[in-house]
Amino acid sequence: MSKKQLLFGRWVVPVEPADCVYLDHCVVVEDGIITDVLPSAEARTKHAAVPEGDRFEGGKEHVLLPGFVNCHTHSAMTLLRGIADDLPLMPWLTEHVWPAEGKFVSPEFVADGTRVAIVEMLKGGTTTFNDMYFFPDEIAKAADESGMRAVVGLICIGFPSAYCGSPDNDMTANIKAYLAKGVEINDNLISKMPLVTTIIAPHAPYTCGRAGLQHCKDEGDRLGLGVHIHLCETGGEVKDWKAANGDETPIGCLDSLGMIQKGLVAVHMTNVEDKEMDRLASESVSVVHCPESNMKLASGACQVACLLKKGVNVAIGTDGCASNNDLDMYSEMHTAALLGKHVAADSTAVPAAQAIRMATLGGAKALGLDKTVGSLEVGKAADIQAVSMGGIESAPLYDVLSHLAYCTGRQQVSDVWVAGKRIVNGRVVTTLDEEDLRARAHAWGDKIQKSNLHTMQCKRTSSK
Repeated sequence: MSKKQLLFGRWVVPVEPADCVYLDHCVVVEDGIITDVLPSAEARTKHAAVPEGDRFEGGKEHVLLPGFVNCHTHSAMTLLRGIADDLPLMPWLTEHVWPAEGKFVSPEFVADGTRVAIVEMLKGGTTTFNDMYFFPDEIAKAADESGMRAVVGLICIGFPSAYCGSPDNDMTANIKAYLAKGVEINDNLISKMPLVTTIIAPHAPYTCGRAGLQHCKDEGDRLGLGVHIHLCETGGEVKDWKAANGDETPIGCLDSLGMIQKGLVAVHMTNVEDKEMDRLASESVSVVHCPESNMKLASGACQVACLLKKGVNVAIGTDGCASNNDLDMYSEMHTAALLGKHVAADSTAVPAAQAIRMATLGGAKALGLDKTVGSLEVGKAADIQAVSMGGIESAPLYDVLSHLAYCTGRQQVSDVWVAGKRIVNGRVVTTLDEEDLRARAHAWGDKIQKSNLHTMQCKRTSSK
């Protein structure tokens, strides 16, 4: 027998149709799928037999909108939150993050860190995340246990780690080893999970090399998987690549390999030439904007308004907690809207509705999930967040789209459904033990703090 739920909202923001807000509406969910969106009064008459326990009564002060799609993150890096701040990208990576990962990253680290991330994301309205990190099997198991939707990157990088690779291998041999292991994990584990899928995830051109990227492209085509990659993150990255490759840009490299195609999820993209934007648009490449990470690392700014004008699909990601330092898609969406205006010198650029779309349907489209999630439409999975507008911080309310983009905080998210299952109920995650995970996170922090890797923060907190 099918299970029917009625979710009532004072406002329903479907995202599609664009710029639309339904007042006093109900989202009807049956067996995890949206079957109707209709006026609340009509729903109460038509579905009067649905019991109270299968109703969400948000008709006085709640907004219902699609769950966010965090289109780029490194979830387990919650355990490195704040380990090194106020540094340029390459010193941050090579002197702090990579050494810490080399010493501490393990299956247990990823299992705990990913679950901490999932609780944080769910409580902030995120229902899908696109991840790139070591031990993808642990990431997938955490997502599956929690009931959260995830796209797990089959990570590829040219140097060895606790997860894979050998110091005796060259860059390309390590890439092949990583990808072979990832494909095996996908075949034996992830492919059996209902809400978890995979994507090929080469770290970046400078950590994979041309031959390694070619192998990723070939395997992606063979398996029918997209590619998720850091690309053109800083001006220095682009300059160094051009100097070593006959003035070819990183995007030019990918284009020569046939990687500029639909299914490419290009992250950061702060240093992109105008003609390259046209090329991205013509081949339906998606760009993931991570404004707060880019600003914190002074990496540059993605030309979001220009990309959108050219027809490029733009999504939003938080990046990892070591560079952000949170997984807050409300904050990220707000920053994306403001930074988009600032960079374009145009106050009409990236308006509220566009920012919301980027954080929902834009992310779903980038991951090939736009037929399943990203908007509240009949036939789509019920991945939904309920947001309270009853607090003083939301008063008065003239335009709910404006409020969502510019003054709503993640603490206003009260309830979250993924595939129709309510996994945040009154701000409590029902599938994971938040207190246990908080204790685990602090235990990891104590362990890392006691090592000699965390010198910068130790100096700041020293009593001497």
